[in-house]
Amino acid sequence: MVINRFYPYRESKIIACLIVLSYSIKPLTVRLLDKKAIYEVFKRWQSNNPEPKGELYWKNTFTLLVAVVLSAQATDVGVNKATKVLFEVASSPEEILKLGEENLKEYIKTINLYPTKAKRIIGLSEQILREFGGKVPCSREALESLPGVGRKTANVVLNIGFGMPAIAVDTHILRTAPRIGLSDGKTPREVEEDLLRITPEEFLPNAHHWILLHGRYICQARKPKCAECFLEDICCKNGVEAI
Repeated sequence: MVINRFYPYRESKIIACLIVLSYSIKPLTVRLLDKKAIYEVFKRWQSNNPEPKGELYWKNTFTLLVAVVLSAQATDVGVNKATKVLFEVASSPEEILKLGEENLKEYIKTINLYPTKAKRIIGLSEQILREFGGKVPCSREALESLPGVGRKTANVVLNIGFGMPAIAVDTHILRTAPRIGLSDGKTPREVEEDLLRITPEEFLPNAHHWILLHGRYICQARKPKCAECFLEDICCKNGVEAI
């Protein structure tokens, strides 16, 4: 058996190289906009799109809740294709339960994770009838007690369904807010808290839609359309140079 006498030497060399490399990599510094620039960002969003709308199809707060639950790991377009048919048949907790889980699956089978989502929709329908008199609750705590409803889903329902100043941080907002310089948060909760803190009160009702739509159509993940962006002159462009 041949023993490699130089292994310890090679190992120490690798470790030394890694240490040097770690010092040479600078962490990304997120530049943040000042109060005046933040106001200008939201003012431009308002001028460009005074009444932004979400892209999910819904008829009432219950169908909004169902649509948002279905939209997890799915596209709005794909969800809408299913719900435009489903909501003509069932648009209330009672009608969903009358339809039943197996029939519900048939309506939503084109949507990712549909068996799990069908079970959750049946469960939340039962709970809404049992605990909330058949009405979708308008408090975060109550919404998050429903099957399949987390903070992001609750925020969407609170904002769109009840007009409350809530911001649901999805992948688009998690990417776009730090790029522009509205947040230096690393997690959805951190970004949400930053946005609620810095957004001027007059813009809060529509902030969720503006940032989401900007991220979806302009500030895209791989190829942000900076040349077409009406925020280009004030955007911090955090991380964009590296794309």
